[in-house]
Amino acid sequence: MIVLGIDPGLASTGYGVVERENSVYRVLTHGVIRTTPTTPHAERLLEIHDHIRDVLGTFAVQGAAIESWFIHPVSKAAMGMAETRGAIQIAVAAAGVPITEFSPNTIKQAVTGSGRANKDQVRSMIQRITGVTPETDHAADAIAAAICHISSSGLSRAIRQSR
Repeated sequence: MIVLGIDPGLASTGYGVVERENSVYRVLTHGVIRTTPTTPHAERLLEIHDHIRDVLGTFAVQGAAIESWFIHPVSKAAMGMAETRGAIQIAVAAAGVPITEFSPNTIKQAVTGSGRANKDQVRSMIQRITGVTPETDHAADAIAAAICHISSSGLSRAIRQSR
């Protein structure tokens, strides 16, 4: 199974494409899409959309995982996050890839065993699971989202088959 994980943000959107074959997780690509505050807002959203579209066009992605919405204390930042998530979801939907949302705590729990894990613990576990050390927290969170989706989809399949 190949999954695109996404950590959305207007200034920095992390992404990671993870493949699991048997019990081995392999990071096919990862990185951060950085936009510049001086670039017009709509162009920043288009840049994120286009980059995600390109990643989806490069890999045979079967599912996508995105960090779910959380309440942001600054309304301007919350609007940027909401619009970024929309641009990402349009790119994923246009590619015909199903997208699943996971809370930050669920993602941390899936990767570290604790929903309260800090950024260093997530990054360390990503390295232990995949052999890759992400350069940024955004990329680490995106890889973690993909791993969460892959591991939960196996559980969901097992539950369906047991019924």
